[in-house]
Amino acid sequence: MMQYRMKTHPLTEDQITHLLERTQTCNLATLNPDGTPYCTPIHFIYWGGAIYFHGLPIGQKLGNIARDSRVGISAYEMEGLLLDPGEKPCDTNTKYESVIISGIAKRLEDQNEKRNVLTKIVEKYTPHLANKELPDNMVKGTAVIRVDLAEITGKYYA
Repeated sequence: MMQYRMKTHPLTEDQITHLLERTQTCNLATLNPDGTPYCTPIHFIYWGGAIYFHGLPIGQKLGNIARDSRVGISAYEMEGLLLDPGEKPCDTNTKYESVIISGIAKRLEDQNEKRNVLTKIVEKYTPHLANKELPDNMVKGTAVIRVDLAEITGKYYA
């Protein structure tokens, strides 16, 4: 059953795209071997209809993805609290936008594709370094993951 606010306050496709392009971090959920969730804050880009992130070539999230490629992602921006004029604590709300994604994660192997994604990551987070060449050994030694989106929803409250 869909949440009431999901029905009444959905983000448009353009609003979802804008949130994912401007937000600096999101949370990535993978599944541990015992089935428990493992949630990690990550830097990411939203590009070409997919989510991309990078990191060390080994670790718990990459091991989880190698074993089970299903992932969940949430991105959220809170603008502030909306206090009740009558000062009722239970009537306090939050002004926010959020996106929830489910998808399939895949580690990229093609060095040119990895370089393109890493360049986009540099452009987002350190634009003043965007004209610098990425060394081949750095590209080769960095894990780059693409998440193909299976479902994406967004909502807001204002």
